[in-house]
Parts: sequence; C-alpha cells; structure tokens
Amino acid sequence: MEEITLPVPSVDIIISEWMGYFLLYESMLDTVLWARDKYLVKGGKMLPDRVSMFVAALEDGKYKAEKKSFWDDVYCVDMSCMAPTVLREPLVDVVDSQAIVSSPAKILELNLCTMKPSDVEFVSGYQTHCKTSSKVHGLVAWWDC
Repeated sequence: MEEITLPVPSVDIIISEWMGYFLLYESMLDTVLWARDKYLVKGGKMLPDRVSMFVAALEDGKYKAEKKSFWDDVYCVDMSCMAPTVLREPLVDVVDSQAIVSSPAKILELNLCTMKPSDVEFVSGYQTHCKTSSKVHGLVAWWDC
C-alpha cells in the first residue's frame, strides 16, 4: 500500500483483511492505519471498523496428552525431552467450545477509525470465573470483528 499511488486523492471507504494469528501477530494493521490517515475522507468508513480480543480458561487433558506424547516417538526417535518446551509455546488450533471452562474476558477493544498504531501494544488485567471445578490446562484466545 505504501508503495503505490492511488489515482484519486481520497477514498470514502477502506475494506481490509489484515488479521494475523492472535489477531495482531503477523498482521498488516499498520499499513491499514497508514492508508486511513493518508486517503480516508473525514467521516469515511472502514470495514472492519472495530475488533475485540477475548480470553478464557481451557480444560482439555486429551489434547494436552496428545501434544506431549507426540514427542515420545518422532519417526522412531525418542524426542520426549522436547515435550516440556513445546507445551510452553502457544499453539494455533481449533478448540471445541465444550473445552472452555470459564467465562470469557475481553482483553482488548480497538476502534480502527480512531486508534493510533501504538494502541496494539497493550497490557490487560482481566478476570475470568471457572464454571466448574475442572482443571485448567491453558488459556484460549480469540477475536471478533
């Protein structure tokens, strides 16, 4: 976007798909905000115009065991020493809604029409309440726009 010149001085709407993993990782939001500031007319529209991120507790012992036991035999090589490190890394995967054992907590809300690029650097305090006395194996995060 920064390397082209539009044939018009301004636009009425910006439609974008900039979302990355965990919404902000590997995203192109900076480019969208640059285009907004350079080309969008006052009162113009952005789609999407708002995004929210959420977090909740997750209980899925079977999934955790599968991820851990994978390293016991990787093409006939015992790599079980990798399991503790791997389990500390975030994963991008599909989560069954039945595995969510707490209330969701909103950790970020952005208005793309008014935000500054630095607003993506955030710290968020949050509370979530477990629905059952289940174990918590991790946190699941998602976003909505």
